[in-house]
Amino acid sequence: MNKKKILIVGSSANAYSLAKYFADFGTFEVFVAPGNSLVADFATRVDIRENNVSELLKFAITNNINLTIAVSKEAIRADIASDFRENAQPIFAPEAECSNFATSRAAAKKFLYKQHIPVPKFGIFEKPQLASEYIKTAQYPLLITTDYDNENSVRAVCINTDNAQTCINDIFGMDEDKVVIEEYIYGHPFTLYVVTDGYLTLPVCAVGDYRFLEDGDGGFYTQGVGAFAPDYKLSADTINQLLNKEIATIMKATSKKGASYIGILGVEGVLKSDDSYIITGFTPFFKEHDIDIVLSLIDSDLYNIMHACANDSFADEYEEIQCNSLSAVSCILSSRVNHSLISGLDAIDDENIKISHFGTKRNKYFEYLANKGRTMAITQTASTLSRARNLLYENINCIKFEGKKYRTDICSDQIF
Repeated sequence: MNKKKILIVGSSANAYSLAKYFADFGTFEVFVAPGNSLVADFATRVDIRENNVSELLKFAITNNINLTIAVSKEAIRADIASDFRENAQPIFAPEAECSNFATSRAAAKKFLYKQHIPVPKFGIFEKPQLASEYIKTAQYPLLITTDYDNENSVRAVCINTDNAQTCINDIFGMDEDKVVIEEYIYGHPFTLYVVTDGYLTLPVCAVGDYRFLEDGDGGFYTQGVGAFAPDYKLSADTINQLLNKEIATIMKATSKKGASYIGILGVEGVLKSDDSYIITGFTPFFKEHDIDIVLSLIDSDLYNIMHACANDSFADEYEEIQCNSLSAVSCILSSRVNHSLISGLDAIDDENIKISHFGTKRNKYFEYLANKGRTMAITQTASTLSRARNLLYENINCIKFEGKKYRTDICSDQIF
C-alpha cells in the first residue's frame, strides 16, 4: 500500500500532536519540519526552519508530498501558503495577506474594531512613553501583551499602574517593537474553531479555556494551561450567532484582501455573565492545550477535510464536520527545574489518554527528562466531562518529576 505523504511545518507541541495523530493511522508517511526531538518516535524530522519557505517547498516537491500543513505562525507569516500554491503544491494554511489578524495581536484588535465586532477597549503603542501615559488614565485591570506570541512572550493582567509600568518596561526591554494594552474582560474564556476554504466555513469544536497559571485564575496569564470540550457554557444559539454574524463578517472581510482564508481559524472570546460575548483575538491553528481535545472529538476524516480545502473542493464535499459524543479535558504539566527525570509514563495504560510533549528530552538511557517550563499536555477522553476530569487527574498523579506544576482545578466547576 502506498502511503500518503504529509509534511507538517512547525516546532511546537501542536505539530507533535498532529503528527502523532496521522502516524497512528498507519496509512500516512509523516514528515515534520523541524519538529521537536521526540517527534522522531513516529515521524521523520526534517532539518529545515519553519520560516525557510524556499527549502520547505523544495523538500515538498522533491519528496512528492501529498499535503503540507502549516501549524506554525512563523511559517504563515513567511507566506508559505502563497509560495506553495504558486508552485501547485497542496497546502492547508492561510496566506499571509489575509491572515495577519490571526498571527498579530495588534492587527487582530484593529481588524475587530474596523469590522465593528465587539472587542475590549485597547491601545497599541510603539513608544514606551506613550504606553506609560495611557495606563495612567486607563480602566483596570489591564491585559498587557506583546504583539506576537513566542516562548518569551510577556502576558500579564495588571491591577494597578505600578504593575502595568513594570510589564511595559519588560516588553520594551526585550527589544519588542510594540505593546498591546487592553481592558481585561471577566467571564468564561472560550475558543471556537472553524475550518474554511474561504467560501464555506464549518464549525469544528468549541473549547473552554483556562489561561491563568494558578488555581482559581491566579498567577501569570498564559497562552493556556488547560481546556475542556464540549464547552456546554456556549449555547447552540451563541455558537450560531458567532458563526452567522462575527465569523461571517471576518470571512467576508478577508476575501476582500484578494486571497481567501484557507485553514483553521480559532476565534477567541469571553462569555460574560449576561451571556453576551466579546472577541479577544484569533489563532491560525489549534492551540497546544486544545489540539488533542479537538482531535479526540472529530469523527470526520481530517486528512480529507484539509486536502479538500487545499484543492478547492471543500464546499462541494462537506456540509458539516462530524464529531462524536465524547467529552475531553486537558491539563498542561510544567517543570520548575531543568533535566528532572520523569517516571510513571509507562504506568499509564489508557487508550483514551493522549500525551503531547513540549520541552521533554531523552537522556542516553532513553529516559524522559523534563526541561524547565511547559513540559507536556495530558488529554483525557471519556463519556462525560466529570469522568474525563477524574481520570485525567488519576493519570497525572502517576507522572512524577521534580518541580512538577499544574492546575488542579481544570473543569472542577463543570461537574454536574
